[in-house]
Amino acid sequence: MLLDNKVAVITGGAGLNGLGFATARRMAAEGARVAILDLARADPQAAAAQLGEGHLGLVADVTDKAACEAAAAQVLKAFGRIDILVNNAGITQPVKTLDITGADYDRILDVSLRGTLYMSQAVLPAMKAGRSGSIVCISSVSAQRGGGIFGGPHYSAAKAGVLGLAKAMAREFGIDGIRINSITPGLIETDITQGKLTDAKKAEIAESIPLARLGRASDIAGACVFLASDLSAYCTGITLDVNGGMLIH
Repeated sequence: MLLDNKVAVITGGAGLNGLGFATARRMAAEGARVAILDLARADPQAAAAQLGEGHLGLVADVTDKAACEAAAAQVLKAFGRIDILVNNAGITQPVKTLDITGADYDRILDVSLRGTLYMSQAVLPAMKAGRSGSIVCISSVSAQRGGGIFGGPHYSAAKAGVLGLAKAMAREFGIDGIRINSITPGLIETDITQGKLTDAKKAEIAESIPLARLGRASDIAGACVFLASDLSAYCTGITLDVNGGMLIH
């Protein structure tokens, strides 16, 4: 198994139809012990129980530095190590530039960008001590193409910030054996898209994608496993496009 004896932390992972939970399930199947972090209302303990025995669900708000540090400490207490972090937590908002308020801006950037920083800061000391680790940051194709289907410009800005942060951290921590990479998903069918796109609209979008379909959460999960495993041992600071060809550059 690709992740045998590894410990993986996945933020925003409790939504059963989301990218985070699909990744948690795939990593567990590859032998990892998984800690799912999410807000209380998402019930991360129940999500972790869906993976079977030996996994952990923790309540943590990634915009709260102390909460991130406490969660990392709980994972270390339970499992003794942290090998993998998937910075998946993020929120979106479909508004135009002139309609973005200061509160909107803070809320969107705090979860995607500040959360990526805080959670990375929380696990990096343990990874440095072990002189190995893999951090996977979930960005978005909207960061590259200047907007997507659902997110406003502040969402694109947050996800572009994730790319820059990940690359800078990759340069800093490569000497410690820690690899830090990003994934830019295209339009993936999750709870965010449910009820917001008609079948006709989905078909229209699919026609514009070279692989002729919308993405699945499992597509992102597979990419996360690749970047977390030794299959990508010489990859750091990369941006892995998983968009079916929606953006080819």
